[in-house]
Amino acid sequence: MSNHSIVSTQLSIYLFFKIEVMNSKVIVLADETTKTVVNVSKTNPNYGFIRVQQVRTMIDDNGFLRRKPVTALIPGTIDELEASQFFAGQQLDGKIVIEESLEPFNEKEPERDLKVAGETGIVCTLGGLPIYRRTKMSFDQTSADAFIKHDNVDQLRAAFNTQTKSKAIRPGVADDFSIGG
Repeated sequence: MSNHSIVSTQLSIYLFFKIEVMNSKVIVLADETTKTVVNVSKTNPNYGFIRVQQVRTMIDDNGFLRRKPVTALIPGTIDELEASQFFAGQQLDGKIVIEESLEPFNEKEPERDLKVAGETGIVCTLGGLPIYRRTKMSFDQTSADAFIKHDNVDQLRAAFNTQTKSKAIRPGVADDFSIGG
């Protein structure tokens, strides 16, 4: 066995364990209201979806490690989704993949996949073009995310600073909740 083969095998084992430890299994979710797993489309009763979630370990723009739940929909015909017999809490091998693009994923409703920065309502852009974002379930655990780094940082920073200031505790309010005599 060559050194290249040994290194390649060791890397594959490392990546497998890294994925297994860093990310949870994909979990099938039931609708909170109806408690059903197969959800019928609002526009066509022959189609529907199953919602899945995975807790992913990610590094944010500031280098901080964050564990974040990421959800995706598995679309299909109602017949095929029901025949698959998914159930709430079922663990699936695979990964929820994040895809970003400068081209809309849905030409009829491009606004539904816009990448929006938190609660600001501001669309992330690159060179003035909006970034589109979607998530998909993949049974290939080695599937890679495809991110596009936005460049409207100053606009977003200003919006976050405004939000932070408006949420700050007003002077004197903390005194009303102090413990002591």
